[in-house]
Amino acid sequence: MFRAIISVLILTFAFIGNVSAEQKQKVGNFDIHYMALSSTFLTPSIAKSYGIKRSSYTGIINIAVLDTSQNGNPPVAVEISGIANNLLDARINLQFREIREGEAIYYIAEVPYRDDQEINFQVAIKHDNQLNTQLKFKQKFYVE
Repeated sequence: MFRAIISVLILTFAFIGNVSAEQKQKVGNFDIHYMALSSTFLTPSIAKSYGIKRSSYTGIINIAVLDTSQNGNPPVAVEISGIANNLLDARINLQFREIREGEAIYYIAEVPYRDDQEINFQVAIKHDNQLNTQLKFKQKFYVE
């Protein structure tokens, strides 16, 4: 299923110009991969299997953390929490869910938005005593 999600996202990025491709931040021995996109880019079956609300007004945030100090850069389980806010400072606590598929570990959260709205994300990520960082990024969402 993870490969199906990644395949859908790669195809989406190849054909849709207004979606940011996956981004990455390196912190010590960890690569933090993150992306935000409309939930409508997921197929109905994938959204249903993960309990994601598929709507033109719902975005999803996907975050994965890889340990670059180990062979193969394996994913690591982290403590994660975050806040999303718009330009009017309406705040939403992000409710991240851990998803494990095979060896993959990633975290997803949903965020509501309106057309042509920029959302600011602040995400706290911790892994034992080795990683304790704040990830900050923005994403502009559009209604299809």
